[in-house]
Amino acid sequence: QLQASGGGLVQPGGSLRLSCAASGSILKINVMGWYRQAPGKQRGLVAIVSSGGATTYADSVKGRFTISRDNAKNTVYLQMNSLKPEDTAVYSCRIWATQGPYWGQGTLVTVSS
Repeated sequence: QLQASGGGLVQPGGSLRLSCAASGSILKINVMGWYRQAPGKQRGLVAIVSSGGATTYADSVKGRFTISRDNAKNTVYLQMNSLKPEDTAVYSCRIWATQGPYWGQGTLVTVSS
């Protein structure tokens, strides 16, 4: 019910935009967000956005990443700029809806020259 897209290979300093669309019988969505898991590390929060547009970012991505959402499309975006090799990870979207939380499948982002 969550379809993520936009991952790929990018050079350091480059940009990517991830998208995650919720579909199906999902009712009201409250919070939408992105997490990531780098090789050999635990999954951690990247950014979240509330239904009202309030945002929270991990310190490591502040000033470089921007999370946004389109409530009409039940879609959350992650604009990633000034990418660094340490941003390499599998990025997964997560939503908190009235029925509970949902995870989307991951999309791989590789930052390498």
